[in-house]
Amino acid sequence: MNTITIEGQLRTGLGKSATRKIRSQEMVPGVIYGGEKEINFQAPLSAFKPLVYTPNFQIAAISVDGKTYQTILKDLQFDKITDTLIHIDLLELVEGKKVIADIPINFVGTAAGVKEGGKLITKMKSLKVKTFPKYLQESIEVNIENLELNGNIRVQDVKIDNYEFLNSPRIPIASVGLTRVLKQEEAAAPAEGAAPAEGEAATTEAAPAEATAEAEKK
Repeated sequence: MNTITIEGQLRTGLGKSATRKIRSQEMVPGVIYGGEKEINFQAPLSAFKPLVYTPNFQIAAISVDGKTYQTILKDLQFDKITDTLIHIDLLELVEGKKVIADIPINFVGTAAGVKEGGKLITKMKSLKVKTFPKYLQESIEVNIENLELNGNIRVQDVKIDNYEFLNSPRIPIASVGLTRVLKQEEAAAPAEGAAPAEGEAATTEAAPAEATAEAEKK
């Protein structure tokens, strides 16, 4: 798995004035938790860009005060006006201790329904999992080759060893819907076993009555 290395410094001041001073120097305050103790640190804003501005799931190796912490991203705060990163929360990975992470989905193959003219609709971009750090991976592969028209792949259909999925099992991950062309074709095609038109029904029902009337005249 890809690892982003960030050189940080231990924070000594934790008040509002100290935080404002850090940000004025284009530094970002952050916290590492989940290990033996909570680590408050700061690092250059530019150092976080490869970690923050990407859809990829990555490990962040944070070096602070001579020690490196293996972490994953948990929370971000941005300035409401400038949209600049102003705080970051990281979870330390500890062997033997399970973590919760959002891992991106990688759809593999071409759905059978797409080959028939349907449209693939992806409804989830990631799955929330609980696992040990050694089993973390960059993405979760979901094969969609057998996905038919109007079909769904749900969370419960994804099976990976050592992963506990925390999303609701019935939530659809992806489906194949009808395109406009297929909908028009379905609308134009006569339904099987359709009832005869009113005029046809009236003619059929009237025939026996007319025959009876003719017979009575004779």
